[in-house]
Amino acid sequence: MKPSTLEIEFLGTGTSTGVPMLRCHCPVCLSADPRDKRLRTSAIVRYQGVRLLIDCGPDFRTQMLRASDDNLDAVLLTHIHFDHVAGLDDLRAYCFERHMPIYARADVLNDLHQRIPYCFAENPYPGVAQFEEHEIGDEPFLVEGVRVEPIPVMHYRLPIVGFRIGPLAYITDAKTIAPEVVERLQGVPLLVINSLRVSGEHLSHMCLAETLDVVRRIKPGHTYLIHMSDRMGLHADSRGLLPDNVELAYDGMIVKV
Repeated sequence: MKPSTLEIEFLGTGTSTGVPMLRCHCPVCLSADPRDKRLRTSAIVRYQGVRLLIDCGPDFRTQMLRASDDNLDAVLLTHIHFDHVAGLDDLRAYCFERHMPIYARADVLNDLHQRIPYCFAENPYPGVAQFEEHEIGDEPFLVEGVRVEPIPVMHYRLPIVGFRIGPLAYITDAKTIAPEVVERLQGVPLLVINSLRVSGEHLSHMCLAETLDVVRRIKPGHTYLIHMSDRMGLHADSRGLLPDNVELAYDGMIVKV
């Protein structure tokens, strides 16, 4: 029988610049606390015997070298931005025996054909990463028997997706989430959601007050924050900013539900 426990391993919890950010000498970027070192946001979800990578950014190789288990069965992509897809070429190590399945919106798949055309060529160069493409829309789909439900959110004006997998709802890079989407996530046991920084508005990302408002409306069992900049502050100081059921995720953290 396949295990029913869901496990998420946070490969990266940082925003597009990563933390420490180049040329920044703030206390967070200079921190010696490993929880303040945030590679670009990505995670592995392990559920019912299937291992799903959510996003594959420029730090993918480093992340997998230090992951607790480097096996993958498929890739789910939230959107086309560089910090979420730039590591796809490094999936070549997973393509020796089969094409790696990737699940993404049509616009994402089309853009990938333009960015890394050699991976989709009719006669590809030997050894390049090759993919089995699966276009997703608004309807749930199956990945090796695991049900995955797309969660539509807006990244400023760009429609992107999060994913509901069993007891987990995973949302990154959201600025707005429609009321009907919030309603259908009511009471989810585990919510992973983006929060760029403690204060101030941002054009395309929720900051802490906005994120906590969504958390209050969804009423999840527990929430972990991701896609954080250095302006989220020191991990060690975060407890005083957050409700009891909300905490910052950190790179390498493993949570089981």
